[in-house]
Amino acid sequence: MKKLKIALLYGGKSSEHDVSIHSAFDVGEILQKKYEVYKIFISKEGRWFLQENIGPAATSDREISPVISPDTNLYTKDGKSFKVDVFFPVLHGAMGEDGTMQGLFEILNTPYVGSSVLTSAIGMDKELCKLLASFYGVPIVPYIKLEKGANYILEDLKKAVLALGYPLFVKPMSLGSSIGVTRVENEAELEPAIKKAFEYEGNILVEKGIDEAREFFCAVVGSGAKAHTSLCGELATVNSKFFDYKAKYEDPHGCDMKIPAQIPSQAQDKMRQYSLDIFKVLRGEGMARVDFLYGKDGKFYFSEINTIPGLSASSLFPQLWQASGKEYPQVLDLLIDMAIKRHSERKAYSLER
Repeated sequence: MKKLKIALLYGGKSSEHDVSIHSAFDVGEILQKKYEVYKIFISKEGRWFLQENIGPAATSDREISPVISPDTNLYTKDGKSFKVDVFFPVLHGAMGEDGTMQGLFEILNTPYVGSSVLTSAIGMDKELCKLLASFYGVPIVPYIKLEKGANYILEDLKKAVLALGYPLFVKPMSLGSSIGVTRVENEAELEPAIKKAFEYEGNILVEKGIDEAREFFCAVVGSGAKAHTSLCGELATVNSKFFDYKAKYEDPHGCDMKIPAQIPSQAQDKMRQYSLDIFKVLRGEGMARVDFLYGKDGKFYFSEINTIPGLSASSLFPQLWQASGKEYPQVLDLLIDMAIKRHSERKAYSLER
């Protein structure tokens, strides 16, 4: 039987470039055992390269471009063309997870793994996700939105923040991997944290910190009524006050992972149901990881959704599924099958109205 051709995309222009490469390495190792994998590295400048081995730029890389054609969808600068069956984006953050790349796949008329343009775009906007989740009854953390360039009076802002209460978190609106996030303990730390977040984008959130919060995560696979969740997991930080970039990617002993999470079954069931509710409200497809904060009072709150979560073998998403009885290769196969099925179903609909 002929192998399916999978174009694995990684790197990208976002601040999560290195995280993406790390994810793609493990995904590629698994996929190439069953599929013909085209390893496509996207530089920080946005140029595409076909690689022999997944990683940063190398001298052996060949520049490649997406093309709109019924016979091919990738074309190298030295004149070779390729027709892949499925695009598999392992791109975190802007220009990969935010709907822009998904729009390109739609234009190329090629199946792709993961959520649609709309879901991807909304999923990247932390405030829109919170508003939708809240509308459907999912509890959220109180927050203030700030826009760069607006004429805020610092004293008024400090009063509004005081109403939230310290500690709190200042974060960019649409970045992942805890990039640009600062835990603020007091008023003196507020302004530097805001300036830091604005270095990454023009809209930021100031969120109330949950007292002695624990961080929980739930993975979702599927779409619509056929979506289902993994068991919940917990990450406890060891050498930092919250699950920041260093704890996630730089400190090998930065966190303690517990899967399944050690919480009452009733709370876990509710969290899993909320994960499904949020995924369905956003019209999610393929995969996601939904994150929650759990306070010492037993209340928990929706934090954010990742439509392309970390996918390395050590990441939460594969480990959550493994603890739930699904091996990682099985999950990746399912995602590819879903991409092909969705594309086939959409082609069956008439464009005539």
